[in-house]
Amino acid sequence: MPSLAPPAELLRALSGVLDHLEVRWYVFGAQAVLYWGRPRFTQDIDVTVQLGSVESSRLVDELKKAGFALRVEGTAAFIQQTRVVPLEFGSSGWALDVVLGGPGLEEEFQRRAVPVEVAPGVTVPIISAEDLIVTKVLAGRPKDLEDIRGILVAQSERLDTGAVRHLLVMLESALGVSDLVRVFDDLLR
Repeated sequence: MPSLAPPAELLRALSGVLDHLEVRWYVFGAQAVLYWGRPRFTQDIDVTVQLGSVESSRLVDELKKAGFALRVEGTAAFIQQTRVVPLEFGSSGWALDVVLGGPGLEEEFQRRAVPVEVAPGVTVPIISAEDLIVTKVLAGRPKDLEDIRGILVAQSERLDTGAVRHLLVMLESALGVSDLVRVFDDLLR
């Protein structure tokens, strides 16, 4: 069997571990932008994992067995503080950030994730285009806003802008801010 490209190889190994542990997860960040929007350079993959009753130490042990290595010293404390497991995959050098998801919004994102075949025999859940836009509005960096523009162009009529607006209104209320919908509406113009 021919070798897969580094991100597909990483996703195959990751999917195997997470399926074995029976945890729910989804890809977000730049790799999701590549799927929903337009190409941009990246050499990392971001995923959110809902561990449920699985301990983060078991997740790390299983990922190490599958060819991943931790990127940060003192990682147990780092994971506890940030809820992120920073890894690197094999000799490819690809970075993987595993975000340990919590209840609420991240569960909703996972529920709406779309299964996508990223290579023959490798299907992974990717955050929906609408939910990805919400995460990018929340991040608000110039590159995130540019990512949203690319998604809007690529998805145009398929995008449920009402769902995006609805979620942003709810987040404005929950976070006590008033500019999230305005940012999104400005990008639609």
